[in-house]
Amino acid sequence: MNPVSVHQAIEEHLAKAKESPQGRSSHTLVGGHDRALRQTLIALEAGERLAEHEAPGEATLLVLRGRVSLGTSTGEQQVAAHELAEIPTERHDLTAHEDSVVLLTVAMVSGNPPRA
Repeated sequence: MNPVSVHQAIEEHLAKAKESPQGRSSHTLVGGHDRALRQTLIALEAGERLAEHEAPGEATLLVLRGRVSLGTSTGEQQVAAHELAEIPTERHDLTAHEDSVVLLTVAMVSGNPPRA
């Protein structure tokens, strides 16, 4: 695999998010649904939210640009640019407080398919 320009991906997907009616854009940079490791870049316009969903496996969220909140049933965790947060293994949501780009890293347990 050739190296990926994360800077270029940030700019490209922020632009796509601004053009999208949903206010977001995402692209898997490494891996995929058939691999144990997956890294997905997600761009969200300020005020946009990823609705509550199941944890896909062990996962971390690295904020590359902006500021987001990771919400669970027990509260909300603010995560800013250049901060890394572990995603709890429970239902959660994600809200962008400003135009934001995050890198979601998921490690799937062998033999367990991703949960919806």
